[in-house]
Amino acid sequence: MAKKDLDWANIGFGYHQTDKRYVDYFHDGAWEGGKLTDDPNVVLNECAETLQYAQQVFEGMKAYTWKDGSVVVFRPDQNAERMYNSAKRIEMQPYPKDKFVEAIDQVVKGNVDWVPPYGSGATFYLRPYEIGTTPIIGVAPATDYMFRIFATPVGPYYKGGATPVAVQVAQYDRAAPRGTGHVKAALNYAMSLKATVAAHQAGFAENMYLDPATQTYIEETGGSNIIFIDQNNHLVVPKSNSILPSITRRSIVYLAEHYLNLTVEERQVRFDEVPSFKECALVGTAAVLSPVGRIVNGDQVIDLPSGMDKPGKFMEELYNTLTGIQNGEVEAPEGWIHHVM
Repeated sequence: MAKKDLDWANIGFGYHQTDKRYVDYFHDGAWEGGKLTDDPNVVLNECAETLQYAQQVFEGMKAYTWKDGSVVVFRPDQNAERMYNSAKRIEMQPYPKDKFVEAIDQVVKGNVDWVPPYGSGATFYLRPYEIGTTPIIGVAPATDYMFRIFATPVGPYYKGGATPVAVQVAQYDRAAPRGTGHVKAALNYAMSLKATVAAHQAGFAENMYLDPATQTYIEETGGSNIIFIDQNNHLVVPKSNSILPSITRRSIVYLAEHYLNLTVEERQVRFDEVPSFKECALVGTAAVLSPVGRIVNGDQVIDLPSGMDKPGKFMEELYNTLTGIQNGEVEAPEGWIHHVM
């Protein structure tokens, strides 16, 4: 197979229209049976549920080319499970989990020339999503749905890749205490846009959100979960009912315990603990693991001991272990690697 002639090292985290995408429709109580299509455009009624009331869920995962030329996807069964649960939370018809993984395979195979080559530093990002398509003017769930998957090659999510970034504490709330913060729904991300724009204008890579009820405990950022290393070299992972259950975060927790032999504390984490931590990182499918060197809360500036020049020791080890598994250089736990071809 011949890869596309792209400058893989400098493509950035943006959309490139590829050859094939997958589409399926739910109508009259059943999914019709999906297929690949060349058409990247979505046609909707002007009163479609997703346009009026944001009934939409989505996922993100990556495919990789290994040194032997094989192409794999990292833990797509976990994305299928999370999207199923997200759909149920906002009263959508969940897409069958087995068909989800089959559809991922079809999209990867249909765009295999777009999957970046081994060692390029780029990856192949897959975006499954489901939207309510029924024309509805009163507030109610849709009865018809569209499920689609498109894919695009991407570079690092944060500029500089594994170079430490600075984040600020947001002056807004990301989610309500008993709301949809744990759901990968479009509405959550729309609510974070104003805070994200403000952070970027102020020179920060992201916002750190605190719990909306007390502004005491750390939640996550607009696009990633947050993890820390404390003075005892324990991995400290914020726990909250309104944090998105990140597949990357769960994977890192497992690797910390079973590969690096670290003690992991998954618990509520007070913001006033941050000055005592040694390392910090943002983790997620798009970012993988991006170290944080500075956290700013108003006039308070917290410079992590790991610094702004390079990742801390433990975050670097976690990053290298996870990316080593994804790229076929480190043996993976059973079931983590899905071979497509």
